[in-house]
Amino acid sequence: MAARKEASCADIPVKQVQIDGLVVLKIIKHYQEEGQGNEVVQGVLLGLVVDDRLEITNCFPFPQHNEDDAEFDEVQYQMEMMRSLRHVNIDHLHVGWYQSTFYGSFMSRALLDSQFSYQHAIEESVVLIYDPIKTAQGSLSLKAYRLTPKLMDIYKEKDFSSEGLKKASMGYENMFEEVPIIIKNSHLVNVLLWELEDKSTVADKHELLSLASCNHLEKSLQMLMDRVDDMSQDIVKYNNYSRSLSKQQQQKQQYTQRRQQENAVRQSRGEPPLPEEDLTKLFKPPQPPPRMDTLLIAGQINTYCQTVKEFTSQNLGKLFMAEALQDYAT
Repeated sequence: MAARKEASCADIPVKQVQIDGLVVLKIIKHYQEEGQGNEVVQGVLLGLVVDDRLEITNCFPFPQHNEDDAEFDEVQYQMEMMRSLRHVNIDHLHVGWYQSTFYGSFMSRALLDSQFSYQHAIEESVVLIYDPIKTAQGSLSLKAYRLTPKLMDIYKEKDFSSEGLKKASMGYENMFEEVPIIIKNSHLVNVLLWELEDKSTVADKHELLSLASCNHLEKSLQMLMDRVDDMSQDIVKYNNYSRSLSKQQQQKQQYTQRRQQENAVRQSRGEPPLPEEDLTKLFKPPQPPPRMDTLLIAGQINTYCQTVKEFTSQNLGKLFMAEALQDYAT
């Protein structure tokens, strides 16, 4: 077998993610075993970089443990797993991590912090987002994301203020960059999939045409409304901050004018002027609300809108198809 040439992403950016079918099955199996309900499952991705392609050839899950278990060392666990895989001649290079999501609600500060840590230490790192709810509707939902260079620079400088984000022209649309995914299977796996599809019953093949999918749409709309409410609360907080800042500026200006008038009177009397005072200590500016959380909420709203749009488009297609079949039957 010809040896694969490895390259560093410091010179060549990752333009594509190639995932072995076994990795996809492991992620799905991990969720089915430990992530039923609202539980989020996470794990480590292993592989290597070939030119501008990131090949993910293996993975292993993070074990579920209680927060009270102080003896568990997550870093030590990962090192032991990668050392064991290296002993059996399996790709053991760390290339990212994966996480399940519930109705596409994955944009959070915790995900940003984790991905920044991975991407800062290993530049080619990606995060795979697996949505089991959307997958159950008939199409595998697995997407790869990376933080944009702009967001990486902001994280390095730790400047999350409104001025810093405005200076960097940072919006929710340029926080993440999605990397195209290709799922690769061996010829034996392709033969097995063909046999499974050939053995599947007619009822299973027609499940994708089911029109009873209101629960999924209702839940997506409910979560969309929750995020809109959060956005409204953030807007109220920002408006209150703006009013407080404007009121303080007026008080500061009035105080400065009174001191100038008093100094003018003292000068006319031949008295020395009042001593200089540090206005920043007298008028401490109010703490601005965090803007990064607002960007994440806006990005989550956009994700929900896209999900509802795709879902309703599929349902409309099913309705037209069902209407055509009904007309043909009559």
